[in-house]
Amino acid sequence: MSQAPLSPSPLPRRHRGFLAVVFGLLLALTAPGAAAFAQTTADPSYETTVSWSVRPADTAQGTGRPNFAYELNPGGTAGDALIVTNRSVDPIDLGIYAADGFLTADGTLDILAGGEPSTELGSWVDIDVPQLTLASGQAVEIPFTVAVPADAAPGDYAAGVVASMLVTGDDGTITERRLGSRINLRVLGDLVPALSVTNVSVDYHGTPNPIAGGAATVTYTLVNDGNTRLSPDVNVSVAGPFGWAPVTAAEEVPDLLPRSSIERTVELASVPPLALLTAEVTATSTVVSPGITTDAALPEPLVSNGSAATAAVPWTVLAILLVIAALIYWRIRAHKSAKVQQQRAIDDAVAAAKAELAAAETTDGPAPVPAGSAATPGSP
Repeated sequence: MSQAPLSPSPLPRRHRGFLAVVFGLLLALTAPGAAAFAQTTADPSYETTVSWSVRPADTAQGTGRPNFAYELNPGGTAGDALIVTNRSVDPIDLGIYAADGFLTADGTLDILAGGEPSTELGSWVDIDVPQLTLASGQAVEIPFTVAVPADAAPGDYAAGVVASMLVTGDDGTITERRLGSRINLRVLGDLVPALSVTNVSVDYHGTPNPIAGGAATVTYTLVNDGNTRLSPDVNVSVAGPFGWAPVTAAEEVPDLLPRSSIERTVELASVPPLALLTAEVTATSTVVSPGITTDAALPEPLVSNGSAATAAVPWTVLAILLVIAALIYWRIRAHKSAKVQQQRAIDDAVAAAKAELAAAETTDGPAPVPAGSAATPGSP
């Protein structure tokens, strides 16, 4: 089990009810039996030899377990134990408590900080020894009992049982260090898995190169609306009209607890600009076993979909086409203008010639009769 170095948290002593959790309980959701470990923040000025470890004890509930897992009916109970070992050179004082689990924004499982009230599984765990002092190298088995209320709703629940140390700095700030193991519980009854894909959006980012494709950014939210823990496999695709030129990407998403949600963003490259871009998000979810051997049949995988569309305008191509169209228009106009000017010159020349001819006829008049050629009246 990993060691947890000390690190300060700027929280006044009077706010003990809202202790900052510097060493959060990181309990992996990637596998039902994944072991818990403590998050550490490196601060060399606070490095010490203080260290301890925790693990599930070997009991009637199981041996060699990475964490705790139960299937109980409403009103059922289970007894178990946590082994805490002091790996420090000096004695240490630890508090033992359980708290509800929740998903962080990135999908990591964490538990409520010490002092924050639990309302579900964390409040159903009764610790026999909530405070203890361990000598160097000493290991102690801490019994606890999980008691499910008679009116508990069927479904999956998550919590953690931790060994915690409070460290007070010289300035009165308090830091909580904690290390623990995850608790998975399935309250038996009707399992109703449900997952919705919401808030799907897509943005397109083109490039100046008219041949190369742009990038599409797809954002979506997965919401676990059911009462089971789900493991979604997500496929994100974008395509042009009529499904032309599809680009797809597979997305790894952490397990989702009931009534939890997670927002994800996927970048897809080499997406051609085909005027209209449609994004499709398909999530195929399976119900996760609580982590113990069971003969109970799990529900069939469920498929959820969401979509969105946006404009993917090939601006560079349009600009090139616009320039070409402008050149063609200019050439046509120029050709027409030249023909008009040529015809006008011809018409002007013809009109000038006609005008000269008419002027000449008006100035000269009828031709004169030669002398002596006219007949004399009364001549024989």
